Amino acid sequence: MVVSKWWRMVLPAVLVAAVAVAPGAPSSAAEGVAEYERIVNGDFSGGGVDPWWAGANTRGSVAGGEYCVDVTGGTANGYDALSGQNGVPYEAGQSYTLKFDARATVEQPLSAVAGEAVAPYRKIARTEVAVTPAKQTFTLTFESTLDFPAAGNGQFAFWFGGQSFDNTVCVDNVSLVGGVLPPPGVEPAGPLRVNQVGYVPGLPKQASLATGSATPQTWTLRDGTGASVATGQTIPKGHDAASDENVHVVDFSSYDRQGSGYTLAVGDAVSAPFDISATALTGLRYDSLAFFYHQRSGTPIEARYVGEEYARPAGHVNVAPNQGDDAVPCRADLNCGYTLDVRGGWYDAGDHGKYVVNGGIAAWQLQNSYERAVRFGDKTALGDGTLAIPERSNGVPDVLDEARWELEFLLSMQVPDGKPLSGMAHHKIHDEQWTGLPTLPHKDAQPRRLSAPSTAATLNLAAAAAQASRLWAPYDTTFAARALSAAEKAYTAAKAHPDVIADPNDGTGGGSYSDPTVTDEFYWAAAELYATTGRYRADVTDSPLFGGKSFNARGFDWGSTGALGDVSLLLVPRELSTDAIRSAIIATSDTHLANMAPAGHPVPYRTADGGYEWGSNGLVANNGMVLGLAYDLTGTAKYRNGAFAAMDYLLGRNPVDRSYVAGRGDRPVRNVHHRHWANQADPSLPTAPPGTLSGGPNSALQDPVAQRLLPGCAPQRCWVDHIEAYSLNEVTVNWNSAFAWLSNWVAERSVPPATASGCQVKYTASLWQTGLTASLTVKNTGTTKWDGWVLGFAFGGAERITQGWSAVWTQQGSAVQAGNVPWNARVEPGASVTIGFNAEKTGIHKSPAEFSVNGGPCTPA
Repeated sequence: MVVSKWWRMVLPAVLVAAVAVAPGAPSSAAEGVAEYERIVNGDFSGGGVDPWWAGANTRGSVAGGEYCVDVTGGTANGYDALSGQNGVPYEAGQSYTLKFDARATVEQPLSAVAGEAVAPYRKIARTEVAVTPAKQTFTLTFESTLDFPAAGNGQFAFWFGGQSFDNTVCVDNVSLVGGVLPPPGVEPAGPLRVNQVGYVPGLPKQASLATGSATPQTWTLRDGTGASVATGQTIPKGHDAASDENVHVVDFSSYDRQGSGYTLAVGDAVSAPFDISATALTGLRYDSLAFFYHQRSGTPIEARYVGEEYARPAGHVNVAPNQGDDAVPCRADLNCGYTLDVRGGWYDAGDHGKYVVNGGIAAWQLQNSYERAVRFGDKTALGDGTLAIPERSNGVPDVLDEARWELEFLLSMQVPDGKPLSGMAHHKIHDEQWTGLPTLPHKDAQPRRLSAPSTAATLNLAAAAAQASRLWAPYDTTFAARALSAAEKAYTAAKAHPDVIADPNDGTGGGSYSDPTVTDEFYWAAAELYATTGRYRADVTDSPLFGGKSFNARGFDWGSTGALGDVSLLLVPRELSTDAIRSAIIATSDTHLANMAPAGHPVPYRTADGGYEWGSNGLVANNGMVLGLAYDLTGTAKYRNGAFAAMDYLLGRNPVDRSYVAGRGDRPVRNVHHRHWANQADPSLPTAPPGTLSGGPNSALQDPVAQRLLPGCAPQRCWVDHIEAYSLNEVTVNWNSAFAWLSNWVAERSVPPATASGCQVKYTASLWQTGLTASLTVKNTGTTKWDGWVLGFAFGGAERITQGWSAVWTQQGSAVQAGNVPWNARVEPGASVTIGFNAEKTGIHKSPAEFSVNGGPCTPA
């Protein structure tokens, strides 16, 4: 689901020189000039005004297919009342043709102006015409004497001011063509695309080459000194629809020598440098989690945790010019009659708003990364003292401390007892109007307002709080009880008000985040409550989403949350069978791998039409999470490799040849859409800190910068590193939480289990008519320790495991796998682990004849 967020920033009027023109004059643009349309939404056919802004003394809206501007009279100058759009590109020495229709309720002069949007407001052209009640078409040509690159400080505007009377002026079919068509993007992409951070020994190492050749090409791998260390032939993949390129694959997986500064070369093309190291990707775990401390509201961001460059005072704490979050009223049209203290929480990222529906999934994902590590991985890596946050050394895992900062905010958004819709959660809180770019949180002077409660927000609160209750029970029983109480109250309120949908038109000052379908949120909340309490089982099993129905090739996100409930049911087993969920995760992962196999730049993401959508990188990371869980469940290498391939894509193996993660890789994203990481808009401000994930390609091109720079782009190429390309380069807490989950998983799995050099399995079973209990003792008879193991075997008859212990058990048909749990992962030479299971059976049971450990044969005892 796409949330349209339109950030308007009205800039001062341009001051330009006059050029005369007559109505209906023919175009005389220079022959051969490219028909590159510089104006976005000039025909207003979609019914919206964006990216047109209206300045002082004007109010614009689309009516009858025209853009009509109500103009207040009594102004002295034309530029005292104006409307226009910014980022219009001009090139010096190039000819342009401007054409537009215009009419007015009362005849008056109108100026069409082109020039610079910021000081010193240099001149290009100004045309003054007389508009009358009869619609006229005006055409003029001019030559630019100035250079304003695409998405730079060029501007086109209409001036309506200087009249003594009020009036309405309508324009339509505004077109500005000419100049030089820019390339698709600010920087050209190199043809050799690699994971710019690094590859892990023992795992696949692949790169992509865009080339016109249909035959294999010779590739060379060079070490940090420039010496050739490996060579081979590329593998042609043919035309790649997602990038609209002919692509070859470079596979150098067999090279495992650790080092830094490696590059690949094919002919004259040379890749960005990268490392080969078991620790190449491990630092992403803490980079990605550090993002959330940066986003905290209501507390100073201290230099001792983030460095001087990123330190800032507390935002929205009622210190001038802030009006504060300590007593926020509802929007005026709601008139709820109370205020809420909603200090704290995380800013969404692109703006200063705080949204329950994307905060809920983000908090869940941080908590889930810990809960998953308890079950399948290394929880100590997320433990106390691992993050640079104020709560470190308090005896609580730091990732839970960080999630709690958001959870406390979520709890504060609940409607108080005794009020209408009590127990529900307000959908969001943000500025009354869109905050200017850039604005640091402590400098934001706008009033803050609560939007109405919604069922979706209420269920997000219920789900995240129920999950928090079980995770916090060992550390803070009071908070755990408070979280559960709030969760149950919210769930009861949501069931009483199941169709309170957020207003899709509530998009002034913040994104609407409207979600018309909440079946998935009900399932998610019920699953979390069941996992925590053992109650609510019927609410889970009666849902049409029960049993993994939410998993698909597109992936889950804030608007599609059913899969979150499935993951928690899987990680917190009760008596309810999770076989269908396991099967769904594995089947969906197989679909991802099938979609990735023919791709030039493999990525686990597929929409019905092949397009990429707002926040596609968040969906890629979430699908990487599904592949990671499939590996956790099965130990099958192809799922691990798929998850690492998702990381390869995010870190540079993509058609724009950029790392979508700030501060990581040779060509990382810098100019994310963010209110205070806004170096491109204000050089005194920083760029995005390391670990920040860009939203990524969006083939819908839903902002003016994207529309100007990337017309006709192939889906994976619809991205540019520009602060105002918000539909491509925004950052949000829920995309970064997906990246944090995947980064933590990749850090754990960067040392793949070695094939067992020697092992032995003793299998014994106690049988009865319809079932059996089996015990297996797995012994390391080799000379090296096992840092993780997966046992495999097959039943010879119709057996079905119903319960297992001391391992993570999975069964697909007759094939069985048992993977280690954290406490028995390491097996020293000569040592053994004992595991077991109960199973149902029909017919005669025969002991398995063959076993494997970590893919290698294991001798039956």
